[in-house]
Amino acid sequence: MPGWPDLYLMRHGQTAWNAEGRMQGRLDSPLTPLGEAQARRQAWLVRDLRGLARYASPAGRAQQTAHIVFDGQDFASDERLHEIDIGAFSGRLVSELHAAHPEIFARGGLDWYDLAPGGEHFPGLEARVRAFLDDLTGPALIVTHGITLRMLRLVAMGLPLERLPDMAVTQGGLHLVSRGQHRMFF
Repeated sequence: MPGWPDLYLMRHGQTAWNAEGRMQGRLDSPLTPLGEAQARRQAWLVRDLRGLARYASPAGRAQQTAHIVFDGQDFASDERLHEIDIGAFSGRLVSELHAAHPEIFARGGLDWYDLAPGGEHFPGLEARVRAFLDDLTGPALIVTHGITLRMLRLVAMGLPLERLPDMAVTQGGLHLVSRGQHRMFF
């Protein structure tokens, strides 16, 4: 396992589509009032961290969260932090997808992200987050998405892909990965 720097990982705040149960993937919807409050909570959690690089996914929901979390400080947008592309499932309600594609959801867990028609799939996501991590030169604050955050943790901790569903992610929380270990803060 490479010696990556400390990662302070945050998922964007709740969005209108999160609240509806609609899958976003590479599409976007704005933060809800709860999502904005979650971002303010994250800003409070990172308030004493100084001198760290700051990054965010280019997606609008991550950008909106990052503007709140970083409180006017500059941050870099990096395409490699975007959410996994779920192809034809983007913009669809989870309930509709389960009804229309029971065979894809039969395996349970998060496997369906890897089976989404026209999607990026896990190997593509892993390659781009690994490239992002390889380019880091020091500790970083990162605003990203649920599946991408899981993959960043998985790679940084040297865990096998089978562990991806075991990695809890919460909106409004802070995940610290340091020396291959994970801690969560709320």
